[in-house]
Amino acid sequence: MTVSVPPTAVDRVPRKTLWQRVKRDKVMLLLCLPGFLYFVVFHYVPLLGYLVAFQDYQPYLGYMHSAWTGFTNFSTAFADPDFWSATGNTLEIALVQLVLFFPVPIGLALLLNSIVSDKLRRFVQSVVYLPHFIGWVIIVSIFQQILGGAGVVPDVLGSLGLPRYDMTTDPNAFPWLLALQVMWKDAGWGTIIILAALLSIDRGLYEAAAMDGAARWRRFWHVTLPGLSPVLVLLLILNLGNILTVGFEQILLQRDAVGPDAGEVLDTYVYFHGIKDNQWGTAAAVGLVKAVIGTVLVIGANKFAHRLGHEGVYRGADR
Repeated sequence: MTVSVPPTAVDRVPRKTLWQRVKRDKVMLLLCLPGFLYFVVFHYVPLLGYLVAFQDYQPYLGYMHSAWTGFTNFSTAFADPDFWSATGNTLEIALVQLVLFFPVPIGLALLLNSIVSDKLRRFVQSVVYLPHFIGWVIIVSIFQQILGGAGVVPDVLGSLGLPRYDMTTDPNAFPWLLALQVMWKDAGWGTIIILAALLSIDRGLYEAAAMDGAARWRRFWHVTLPGLSPVLVLLLILNLGNILTVGFEQILLQRDAVGPDAGEVLDTYVYFHGIKDNQWGTAAAVGLVKAVIGTVLVIGANKFAHRLGHEGVYRGADR
C-alpha cells in the first residue's frame, strides 16, 4: 500500500518590485547616473541625426520639414568613385595600424613589467605616456622635421651620398607613416590596460612553473599569454569596431602632402564631400554605413570569441 505524503510547504521570498529594487540600490544608481547621462546625451541622442541620411536635408528647414528621399543618398555615395577610393584607403590604413600598432603596447608592457626597480619603472612609464597628451599638430610637425624634405633623415642620406627621401610626401609610404605616428603617440598609453592585466596574474603560477623547470619563454607561453588572452581579445574586438575610423585630424593635416588619391579616407570624405559641399544627406549616409559595419564586426567578433571560450565584450545569453 502506497502512502502519499503531501509536499512540505516551503516559504517563498516574494520577488521585489522594481521600485523596491531601486530603493535598495539607490546609492549605486546615483553613482552610475553621471556616466549614464553622458552616454545618453552624447552617444544615443545624436543617433537621431541619422535621419538626415534618408532626407534631402536643409538646415533652415530642420528634420521635420526636409524632404524624404529614401535611399537616394546611399545610392549617390555608392556611385561615387571617390567613396570607394576612400574606403580602400581606410581599410589599408586600418589594417597596417592593426598589424603594426596592436602588438606594440603588449611588448612594451611586458618590458615595463620586467623592470625590477620601481623608481625606474615609474620614470619610464611617465616618459612613454607623455606623447599621448601631445596634439596631432605638434606630432605631425615633429615628423616633418625628422622625415620631411628638409628634415634630419634626408639630410643624413644626402651627406652619405644617397638619394634624399621624403617619406611625408610619398603616397605609397603614407599608411606606414601614419602607423609610426600612432605608435609613437599612443603605444605608452595603450600599456595601461595590459599592465593591469599582468598584475592580476597570480605570481604563484610563475613560481610553480619555474619549479617544474619551465624557462622564461615557456612561462610566458603557458602563464602570461593565457592570463592576458581575455584582455587581448576584448581590445581586438573593440579595435575591429573602429576599423573604419583611422583618425580625422591626423590625416587631414597630411592629406594635401600626398594627395587625395592616397590621403582620402572616409572621415575626410564626409568632411569634404558632405559637410563642406553641403551634401548633408550623403555625409550622414556614409556615417551610418560606418556605424552599421562597425556594429556587425563587433557582434560577429564577439560571437567568435564566445566559440573560443572567451567572454569578449559581453557575455552570451547562454553563458
